[in-house]
Amino acid sequence: MKKFFKIVLTIIIIYITNHSFAFSQSEKIKIGLLIPLSGEYKKLGESIIKSTRMALNDIGTDNIEIYPMDTGIDPNQTLQSAIKLKNKGIKIFIGPIFFKSLIYLDEVQDVVFLSLTNKTNDLPKTVISSGVNSLSQINAIKNFLELNEVKKTIFLTPDLDYKNEIKKAIKQSKIKISKQYTYDTEPTKLTKQIEKITNYEIRKQNLADEILRVENSDLMDKEEQIKKLEKKYTIGNVNFDSVVISDFDENLKSVITSFIYTDVSPKNKLFVTLNQWFDESLFLEENIQPLYYPSINRQNLETFNEKFFNEYNSKPNHLSLLSYDLLGLVYYLSLKSDFSDINNIFRKENSFKGKIGIFDVKNNKIYHRLNFYKIDGGKIKEIF
Repeated sequence: MKKFFKIVLTIIIIYITNHSFAFSQSEKIKIGLLIPLSGEYKKLGESIIKSTRMALNDIGTDNIEIYPMDTGIDPNQTLQSAIKLKNKGIKIFIGPIFFKSLIYLDEVQDVVFLSLTNKTNDLPKTVISSGVNSLSQINAIKNFLELNEVKKTIFLTPDLDYKNEIKKAIKQSKIKISKQYTYDTEPTKLTKQIEKITNYEIRKQNLADEILRVENSDLMDKEEQIKKLEKKYTIGNVNFDSVVISDFDENLKSVITSFIYTDVSPKNKLFVTLNQWFDESLFLEENIQPLYYPSINRQNLETFNEKFFNEYNSKPNHLSLLSYDLLGLVYYLSLKSDFSDINNIFRKENSFKGKIGIFDVKNNKIYHRLNFYKIDGGKIKEIF
């Protein structure tokens, strides 16, 4: 896996060997880095600076100059920082990190912001979302369901601010689902909704009716059959083969637990969720396994984390890996394009292989080709 740390440099060498430069070798590529360097997210910003330093070392060029600037979590401060950097001749930025920091950036023209957010709705025209967005994840889920020939899938999304992102991605991906549900995250209301989705009361009554029927029958093995029935919770199947839950952390666990309560288990239906960034707490919850989800390449992430720790004696945030790859992506595109035409630099169709996986760039959008993983028995396995 050490070869992956040189992937950007390898691509560049191949391209230089076979193509002419799109810029002068003496020309510097100036990249603004809009990150929090003060306040509660200061450590995150520092981690991103370290990862870009790693990327510079791995690329091995003197043609890139990085200009960090503090954004905090204030959109006004973000705007002022962006203007200051633009006045220094900077046209391309990595950052900002947070979606709420983007709201005034349409005031800065003729530049490109590669924001680390994974949200794609309501972005300023100069902002490109480079995070692992909903469409990238649902495309991977679609591939997984088709691979397993799943016929009926239901899709559950919490009534939270990202629900419209999910609905849009479902439509764009053309994933085949039988029903969509929006659920309340309040535990009591959630349980009631899951009971309705799974026809729990009807299936529970089916069991009670069957026990009564057997009790009133003249069957020779009546007592034995009653004992078997009393070990069950419900009778009757549900009208789906797989469940996709677009949630995270304790909310995700709560939703799956509610399904188990209604006698629908991951042991007999496919339970799929969104990118969990290899949340280790999920490994401990064997009652909600097997659980499937898309994510970036795990081996690459672990190799990156190890190298980062060896160099800085600290653990990186997963956004550090994304910023590492974005620097390589910018340099790769600089070899193919004229940066004076910054408005069209990300419109052309390109693919780039980085540590996080493969980026597909087209029409000012960045998508990720994700791997797929299964957690079962406290262990994780790569599906594709």
